[in-house]
Amino acid sequence: MKKKTGWLFYTLLIAFVFVVMFPFLWMLASSIKPATELFGDKAFTPFTAHPTFENYVSVFKNYPFGHYLWNSFVVASITTIYTVFVASFAAYAIARLDFKGKTFILGLVLSVTMFPQIATISPMYIFLKNLNLTNSYLGLIIPYTTITLPLSIWILVTFFRKIPFDLEEAAKIDGASTMQTYWKVILPLAGPGIFTTAILAFIAAWNEFLFALTINTQDNYKTVPVGIAMFQGQFTIPWGEIAAATVIVTVPLVVLVLIFQRRIVSGLTSGSVKE
Repeated sequence: MKKKTGWLFYTLLIAFVFVVMFPFLWMLASSIKPATELFGDKAFTPFTAHPTFENYVSVFKNYPFGHYLWNSFVVASITTIYTVFVASFAAYAIARLDFKGKTFILGLVLSVTMFPQIATISPMYIFLKNLNLTNSYLGLIIPYTTITLPLSIWILVTFFRKIPFDLEEAAKIDGASTMQTYWKVILPLAGPGIFTTAILAFIAAWNEFLFALTINTQDNYKTVPVGIAMFQGQFTIPWGEIAAATVIVTVPLVVLVLIFQRRIVSGLTSGSVKE
């Protein structure tokens, strides 16, 4: 276990990171290129001698991109808060309470994620249309919850099972109720799992495209992925503006993951080693 890594390991690691980051790096390079260098022979060169931020300015000047960002932030944030709140209670009940059928319930919850979105989009649209929830924030929060909630419950169940039962027993001996034990003992210890679940739920809601495209058709309620897909030029596709918008959308997620990377790794690996 203490064997030192050699040059081959670092070479493969650098190559792997480069392959993973290549699409983003190429979009970043394309976003600062003039329009004349996005086509022809210069389109295949990763660098430009005339870098410009015109594409970034154009994104906010020619399109309501700031409003798209706000819509995505509101929908993703509310979805994340609601998902984590519900998933924490459900996961705690499945992991710690003794009742019949909890294994079946956990399997049923996980089976929801097996349905492709294209198979559920029609009944979901009809349901929201009958409730007059299309072209609204709530019209996206409801289907987004169905996407993020099953995986959130599964992650938190695994994490709650790792917390020692002795802590709960000690709290009950001191006179704490089940809810007091949950709020004051279990929930603080579940911090890494909560952070992991919240970030994964936020990313899933932030990047979702199909439901946002179908349910919200008005510009006032379009999210970022749909807004970028609707970018149109007068005679050609504005690839420079699309690249700039993609970079703007991706950077907050990258920063978020880098800030909480330790909590994410701790939450994802919880329960992987039996103590």
